[in-house]
Amino acid sequence: MRPGGQPNIQQLLKQAQKMQQQVASAQAELAEAQLTGTAGGGLVTVTITGTGEITGVKIDPKAVDPDDVETLEDLVLAALHNAAEAVRALTEQKMGPVAGGLGGLGLPGF
Repeated sequence: MRPGGQPNIQQLLKQAQKMQQQVASAQAELAEAQLTGTAGGGLVTVTITGTGEITGVKIDPKAVDPDDVETLEDLVLAALHNAAEAVRALTEQKMGPVAGGLGGLGLPGF
């Protein structure tokens, strides 16, 4: 910080640029990530990208009972929730260090 309490603008710009690069890197890692969510002990598996795009659903034939469609629906929903939680956790892991620096903006003088 400069005399008189003024932040060094060059330093702030460098720090902002570094954070921008870290965010872009984390976003690229998330876009490439493939995660799975499961339910029913693996009877239903959902594949999802780190950005939340569902790319596949696998259903074990043992989970298919024409007289009990509701259970299969519940398993699919549970697998989707499990996959979404995996995305949330990965996003927190990848973006957390970058966003953590934003507490109080993480910038000198602020």
